[in-house]
Amino acid sequence: MSSLLTESDLIHEAEVVWLENLERLDYVRQALDKTRRRNTKPPYARDGRMVGYALLDEDASPDPDSGLYKRRVFFLLPHDRDSLPDGLYREGAPGEAVDPRTIAPKKPGAKTPRSQSGSVAIATSTP
Repeated sequence: MSSLLTESDLIHEAEVVWLENLERLDYVRQALDKTRRRNTKPPYARDGRMVGYALLDEDASPDPDSGLYKRRVFFLLPHDRDSLPDGLYREGAPGEAVDPRTIAPKKPGAKTPRSQSGSVAIATSTP
């Protein structure tokens, strides 16, 4: 599913659960995954690691064809900035990356100078 999310994709989110401390993460990737349950930790089948996920409210209904719920998952891949600070994303960020500090239930999150340029770049540009 697309990682460029809108509030209409997230209308049934009740809570965002973080599995890691956000202070050390400049960005997280986000995507909508289809899962069997609306309110438990979802399975994770990508490279890298899941750093958070959304729980859905009681009004959320599964897709009538598949019986699966669409839920937001937050993750990082092995080549992301937190693991390889001098790697591919030393500057810049993947298209689906947002600053985790801007994420809330029903809010897609935003790109910020920190998510796009990194905390090192922000720290060095401050007088």
